[in-house]
Amino acid sequence: MSGPNTDYDPVEVTPLKADEVEAMREAALAAIAGAADLAALKQVRLDHAGDRSPLALANREIGALPPQARKEAGQRVGQARGAVNQALAARQAVLEAEHEQRMLAEETVDVSLPTTRRRRGSRHPLTLQSELIADLFVAMGYEVAEGPVVEAEWLNFDALNLGPDHPARTMQDTFWTEPAEDHVVLRTQTSPVQARTMLTRTPPIYVVCPGRVFRTDEYDATHSPMFHQVEGLVVDEGISMAHLKGTLDHFASQLFGDGITTRFRPSYFPFTEPSAEVDVRCFVCRGGDGVAECRTCRGEGWIEWGGCGVVNPRVLVACGVDPEVYSGFAFGMGIDRSFMFRHHLEDLRPLFEGDVRWNSAFGTEI
Repeated sequence: MSGPNTDYDPVEVTPLKADEVEAMREAALAAIAGAADLAALKQVRLDHAGDRSPLALANREIGALPPQARKEAGQRVGQARGAVNQALAARQAVLEAEHEQRMLAEETVDVSLPTTRRRRGSRHPLTLQSELIADLFVAMGYEVAEGPVVEAEWLNFDALNLGPDHPARTMQDTFWTEPAEDHVVLRTQTSPVQARTMLTRTPPIYVVCPGRVFRTDEYDATHSPMFHQVEGLVVDEGISMAHLKGTLDHFASQLFGDGITTRFRPSYFPFTEPSAEVDVRCFVCRGGDGVAECRTCRGEGWIEWGGCGVVNPRVLVACGVDPEVYSGFAFGMGIDRSFMFRHHLEDLRPLFEGDVRWNSAFGTEI
């Protein structure tokens, strides 16, 4: 019986020679060290550690060796490939750190520098308040009516039962235009819009009139020579104070919150008879246990809101409406004052000073 043949004729495979493997290793390490960025390192990885790299091809040649020679050749190639992979991982870590540092340096934003972007604008809070009020009445079936702010004296006064010698004219400080004989004023209320509506439409009439008005008031925390009012007018058959009360209760609850109601106090207005001052229940304390300490209503439980009443028959006649057939009611509130109520403001001047920073806090709706 013959024994194993330990003698063999080694097959010379050039890529597996020690000096060739060493040359491949050194070339790979040099290429890795010379990679300047991650993109270059990716290419080096393909060239020196990929499936078609010299060391990978050499590794395939090991199978061509006799069994006794494979171990030494495999160790030699394996050590070279391991060194290359270690060098790749180390260089990858270095280049990634450099990339992050470069990003931090190049993409840094100095938030203390003044911006060149234009400040985003916003709609004025009083515009939004006016539109909200108009929407509330449109939902009740009303129409929105508008008129000029420069108005004829007759429409601003005479048509509303304030004749030339009527003492009520002294209750409103009016801006008159020149020359005086033109009898033109800046409207002191939005009531002329109601007169214009009755002159051009046939009852039934259900309109709400928001807009700017002007009076020669001093400019302070609670007064302005230019401010905003909303007035409502209803002319139809069988209209009474009961309809007016229900309308204003609904208006108050929609504007200030559920459960807020109104009360009437007898008063005098030349264009309504009977007339009443309208108070709204305090929306902070709601007239409850904490009413004595409430700073909003000053311990009364109610806040003065506006005026109202049944349309004076004289006004209906002046505007061509038969008072024997039709009756109506009218009311008026300050939009600025209502806005101050809703947002607990004590000074109305910021509403007119045009500070975008202040306006944007209330005027961000679209």
